[in-house]
Amino acid sequence: MQGVSSPVLSSCVDKARNILPVGADLRGWIDHLQQQGRLSVIRPGVALKFGVAAVANRLDGTAATLFPWPDGHRGTVISGLLSDRRWMAEAMGVEPSQVLARYLNASQHPIAWQEILEAECQEVKHIDDIDLEALFPIPTHNEHDSGAYITAGLLIVRNPVTGIQNVSIHRLQVSGPDRLGALLLPRHALSFFQQAEEQGADLEVAIVIGVDPLTLLASQAIVPINHDELEIAGALHGRPLEVIRCITNQIRVPAHAEIVIEGWLLANTRESEGPFGEFPQYYGDQDEGHVIKVKAVTHRRDPLFHTIVGGGLEHLMLGGIPREATLLAHLKRSFSGVRDVHLSKGGVCRYHLYVQIDKRSEGEAKNVILGALASHYDVKHVTVVDNDVDIHNPTEVEWALATRFQADRDLVVISGSQGSKLDPSTCDGIGAKMGFDATVPLSAAPFKFLRIRVPGESDLDMEQVIDTSSGSWREHCTYPSPQESDHDN
Repeated sequence: MQGVSSPVLSSCVDKARNILPVGADLRGWIDHLQQQGRLSVIRPGVALKFGVAAVANRLDGTAATLFPWPDGHRGTVISGLLSDRRWMAEAMGVEPSQVLARYLNASQHPIAWQEILEAECQEVKHIDDIDLEALFPIPTHNEHDSGAYITAGLLIVRNPVTGIQNVSIHRLQVSGPDRLGALLLPRHALSFFQQAEEQGADLEVAIVIGVDPLTLLASQAIVPINHDELEIAGALHGRPLEVIRCITNQIRVPAHAEIVIEGWLLANTRESEGPFGEFPQYYGDQDEGHVIKVKAVTHRRDPLFHTIVGGGLEHLMLGGIPREATLLAHLKRSFSGVRDVHLSKGGVCRYHLYVQIDKRSEGEAKNVILGALASHYDVKHVTVVDNDVDIHNPTEVEWALATRFQADRDLVVISGSQGSKLDPSTCDGIGAKMGFDATVPLSAAPFKFLRIRVPGESDLDMEQVIDTSSGSWREHCTYPSPQESDHDN
């Protein structure tokens, strides 16, 4: 892939090359989180059914959670690794404001992986009599989930014609000791499988659990088909990602991963899968899903099992950041005034898009709305604001809507559009899309939309202003009498 470089992007790349050693593997990242006071080690014995998810949800966004010996299982679960945008920035070695530029640059300038012959992910091997739930502590998250699910597994498949890999994350239901049900949406992995199935062939697959945060983020890149996301992981690291060939097939997997499950997506085979608590915080329906037959498992000694709780912040943020980077690049190509984009948490980091622009002409905001709605079927509502509105602050965006928007003038509605099938308000994915032009009319009098401001407020050093000395507030409000003042002088 080719992309245009810039001083900002080059700076991001240079900084990434000097990334903290946390980028090496999952364990290094957990060390970093603990050093920063963002890791909670939970007492042993938490229930795998609902217990792990309950604790992880309570601490979501404030700390990652580590569960030794859950339900007495000889294993460890980890969750909440990337539940905050600032943590992602730290993993990339950049400021939060540079996350999208850094991610976009990595997507445009991938680095080929480097194959090695021995790796930690193959320290222990299992080929016969595989029982996934006996090997690993696999949680059940939400009340009506159909059972235990692998939720943070990188599903790696190869194009059956070219051999080029694809990396993505799919929900994987544990349907039997060596059998997984998979929800494959119409994306690249499904396309590769359909090519194989048309020839009556199974498709080899690897499921990788427990990777470093940059490789996890790379798996969610929105790039054209036949682009290996492990090469984007290399670009995020600033060096080739080390991979190793699976022991039973041709797939290359991250060498420093915790767990690798090898197997086949079975042609012409469908079995019941779901329901499962999804990112919109509703349940994905039960349906006939694809089936993976497990052939082998390899892992590190005392492996860590990473789980992502459905609908939690880690689930939302992991999908949101790559989408933002793609949407920003798409809109900038067509609209030079676009400055930034943000997929809000309230819109499950998929459905609600905020766009900040330097408005130059009337009607421009509505064109941006149309371009954004066409950029990805998940985008449902678009709000366009001026450059004085912080799109990462939902209160600011709501303020712009409250004071700069009139429905009969600034609303765009498109009926019968393709949306997300996981949005329960749609009819099998068909629904309405809407845009809000919350920008100031260019013809408005200068004072009419002038924001109030207190001079000097933003420059205050609050540590110098606030009196932190001990004592009752009454002591601070007791003043000497005039006589005492004169005497003191």
